Amino acid sequence: MKPPPPMLPATGYVTANANLDIAAQGVARSAFGLQGQKCSACSVVYVEASIRDEFVSRLTRFAQQLKVGNPEQRDVFMGPIYTPEAAARFRDNLKTAARDGKVIFGGNFVAGVAGGDYVEPTLVEVPQGHALTREEQFLPLLALRSFDRLHEALDEGNSVRYGLTAGIYTADPGELDLFLDRAEAGVLYANRASGATTGAWPGIQSFCGWKGSGVSNKGGLGPHYLPQFMREQSRTIMR
Repeated sequence: MKPPPPMLPATGYVTANANLDIAAQGVARSAFGLQGQKCSACSVVYVEASIRDEFVSRLTRFAQQLKVGNPEQRDVFMGPIYTPEAAARFRDNLKTAARDGKVIFGGNFVAGVAGGDYVEPTLVEVPQGHALTREEQFLPLLALRSFDRLHEALDEGNSVRYGLTAGIYTADPGELDLFLDRAEAGVLYANRASGATTGAWPGIQSFCGWKGSGVSNKGGLGPHYLPQFMREQSRTIMR
């Protein structure tokens, strides 16, 4: 199997006005569900500096509860990563993150499980502009960035070529409006415990891609998608 083409990460934002338990659950489920092997997986989370430590503590506790193993078992949350090449990329990314920032939790391969490479959910902290904040790895690897002002975090999160999904956690209406107005992504979520940046329902929610994430300005599976391929005709008939 060939590795997926390079993509840019889906981003999550957590402010000091967030419910941190919901935020930790939503970010973890989005970042580590399906081992991060989905286009909308949360790859970068921007956290307000004043609550950075508390959010990391709650995210760590939630991630430690996620069972890694044979996905045929109902209580398993994470199965194997998809190729040996992906496993090698995971190792390389950890070395890069440890060199340029730090590994906060995870980073280990899980022994004793047959049928592939299994890794722990992993959180790393890296500086602004780091490759792990700009290139999606298709792995259960989440990059952390801190911010003081939400608009600056949004500017940083927008500074990529693609724009598929983004999510925010805040109870402040002004912060929510700022996110909805400024986030450059086609699919936006707010305060979702089931997933910070993922979980659109086909047939219910259109799946829009902005910038390099889309092939047109219409959202897939939405009401405006099919008509763009049709040819309009105006008819004037006198009887």
